[in-house]
Amino acid sequence: MTSQAPTVPVVLRAAEAELARSGILAADVDAELLVGHVLGLGRGEVQAAGMTERRMLPAEAQRIGQLVLRRATREPLQHITGVAGFRSLELRVGPGVFVPRPETEQVTQIAIDALQAVPDPEPIAIDLGTGSGAIALALATEVPTARVFAVENSVDAFLWATENARRVGAPNATFVFDDLGSALPEWDGTAALVISNPPYVPAEAVPVDPEVRFFDPPAALYGGEDGLDVVRALSRSAARLLRPGGTLVIEHGELQGDSIRSLLAADGWRAPATFPDFTMRDRATTAIRA
Repeated sequence: MTSQAPTVPVVLRAAEAELARSGILAADVDAELLVGHVLGLGRGEVQAAGMTERRMLPAEAQRIGQLVLRRATREPLQHITGVAGFRSLELRVGPGVFVPRPETEQVTQIAIDALQAVPDPEPIAIDLGTGSGAIALALATEVPTARVFAVENSVDAFLWATENARRVGAPNATFVFDDLGSALPEWDGTAALVISNPPYVPAEAVPVDPEVRFFDPPAALYGGEDGLDVVRALSRSAARLLRPGGTLVIEHGELQGDSIRSLLAADGWRAPATFPDFTMRDRATTAIRA
């Protein structure tokens, strides 16, 4: 990138080439998002600026180059921009919190559908292990009649969650710092829905992607030898919190559906069922409190 005022397409091509060399598959998308982040433009506007050969300030090009080098080390794009989109929300994320994934948006839809089917005027929903607050805030904003409680036991993640709650401004969402196994005893037997995206990666199954392996907090990834330690505890906590007929929704890995259904059935849950994501990989299991 030169000291002259470069054009957007020149900067985009250089950024995309650098990111592609680092093994990033969607290098063109990330290049557009980084350029847009610096210029204050959306992706569509960046593409339009590319077609019109818009020029940028040398300082802007230099800043983009610095961010591209960070992304080339496989630092997550969301850590660099400081934001992650989740359904209709824009959330603040960074070191110490799990970056919400698109597949979790689909799991959240299962919970939203279940919550909207509850006849209560103010159904209670609980998100155990809320992380950035993504699931809880989606439930609170998309089902505004619900009372949503979000529990987190990581200090770093809780700080991100409460910041996101402040930014989103959902008055029906309450964030609680507590142990997931004993939190919210005052709501025992009252919740219509409990949802969780727990750590479920088996201890020896180290993720391939550097963005996950080096940047996501280990406590949000690994769930013991078979990946189901937290799921076992979650089954007990959810049974305590849910009323009879209440719904449990658990996100998990694509090979864990059978094991989780068996685990829940052994714990006395009714009708455990597993659902795929858009890539047809098993992604969520639901069950009904007996």
